[in-house]
Amino acid sequence: MTATIRQRWARGGLAVAVASWAATTANAQVPSEHPRHITPKTIKAIEAGRTFLARSQSSQGSWRNATGYAGDVAVTMTALSGLALLGAGSTPTEGPYAPNISRAVSYVLKHADPRTGLIASIHNTSRPMYCHGFSMLFLAQVYGMEEDPERQGRIKVVLDRGVALTSRSQSKLGGWLYTPDSNGDEGSVTVTQVQALRACRNAGIEVPKKTIDEAMQYLDKSAQADGGIAYRVGMSGSRPPITAAAVACWYNAGMYDYPLAKKALSFCRKHIGVGGNARRTFGHYFYSHLYYAQVMYLSGDKHWDDYFPGMRDRLLATQASDGSWQGDGVGNVYGTAIALVILQLPYQYLPIMQR
Repeated sequence: MTATIRQRWARGGLAVAVASWAATTANAQVPSEHPRHITPKTIKAIEAGRTFLARSQSSQGSWRNATGYAGDVAVTMTALSGLALLGAGSTPTEGPYAPNISRAVSYVLKHADPRTGLIASIHNTSRPMYCHGFSMLFLAQVYGMEEDPERQGRIKVVLDRGVALTSRSQSKLGGWLYTPDSNGDEGSVTVTQVQALRACRNAGIEVPKKTIDEAMQYLDKSAQADGGIAYRVGMSGSRPPITAAAVACWYNAGMYDYPLAKKALSFCRKHIGVGGNARRTFGHYFYSHLYYAQVMYLSGDKHWDDYFPGMRDRLLATQASDGSWQGDGVGNVYGTAIALVILQLPYQYLPIMQR
């Protein structure tokens, strides 16, 4: 959502915002000018990736990885794929991928437990809080674009319940672990919840300030002397993937000049490269760049100019002939969704990732 649309939403309510969004995106599929560094080859790669996702969606609206160890985590893959297609400029009702996004919304909503608020297929994953976080992030981005008042109301109910589930499952230290009743915490689940909560708050969903404050404090307590973020509070050793995600959370909160964010960004720039160095990213290359790309884009043109051309060229060189990317051994839906989010960042269609 552009700044103009956000302003109209604040002044005139959701109906005005939706109308403005529709007017903005109606002609956005073939812009007269593409952002800097988006070359004809990049456009071709993006279109091939979108086509892969569109044709690999099931009739029920879900995506499942064709390969990889997490091929059954359909709700998570659906949320990530939905984000990627939102990043193409479509909404649930406008644009060439509107039918895909609409089916994805329906599928994710179907897996929201009305009793607990958890958004996940508990039968398909032992780590449902990842799914819960990515699903809330997706639905929060969709919420302001949905034109059907009844369906928008349903999204709000699911997000309200989802926020409540996240809040009550927060650990004493302020983080989260893999399941709502874990009573524990670690960095990667925590940053997923933080970004989801921030997206919900930005969309107008009520989020307890105490929950976010304690989560941000968790990131502070995880900071290491070298600027990196540890896997868990109390542990030593910095993890580049979690560090990049933590910086994205600080930036989403507007904390660009926060000393720990600056130090963490410096750490990331030293330890996360565009080359496929598995040692540096602990085997989570795509996960690392999902967040690192956001950080480099949000931190301004200089960092983006340093980062994006190399990352773009690596993604273009590693794209499969069917338009997909294989991501971290998780699968080609996962890799394709993340690659598209990265390549489409400068189009600024995802509100949580806008400058």
